[in-house]
Amino acid sequence: MLHHTDTVQVVAMGTLIFLIIGGAGVGVLTLALLGSGVLHLGHPDVDGPVSLEAVAGFVGAFGFGAAIVNELLGGRTAGMVAAAAAGGALAAVPTGWLAARLSRAARNMRTDPTPTRDHLTGAIGLVVTPIPSGGYGEVRVRLAGQPVKLNARADGPIPIGARIFVVEALSETSVHVETY
Repeated sequence: MLHHTDTVQVVAMGTLIFLIIGGAGVGVLTLALLGSGVLHLGHPDVDGPVSLEAVAGFVGAFGFGAAIVNELLGGRTAGMVAAAAAGGALAAVPTGWLAARLSRAARNMRTDPTPTRDHLTGAIGLVVTPIPSGGYGEVRVRLAGQPVKLNARADGPIPIGARIFVVEALSETSVHVETY
């Protein structure tokens, strides 16, 4: 007669501690990347030699790397836990360096300037609602590659579908146009 016994694998205390360290690192990294203003202590414009993202990436990789090595070694002794910590540090250094490089690249990324009403002058588009004499119609132009619908005035009536040229931006949402 066979006896059925349940076996439960016990996670080593060192592995559990390393997993908690790794989880804390990932949590701080998430906060640093998604809500960078949340963790600023003191003066927000002061940057040190190491970014918060780099530290969080280092700590997360250290914790998870050490937990993996600890489990592979069966870390039940202090020497094995120390070897697991060394393995975690080996994984953490390139991860921290990569996190620092990626976060710096994201912060210093060049972007196009935000379009303003000055960028409307010279735009070419179409009349989508006829422009009456002395009144407003609507035109559609492309601004920074995006279609923009604006109120439009003209010196004379312009029918729907006519190609237009923006002569002047009267406001953020209205322009003065001529036929093109």
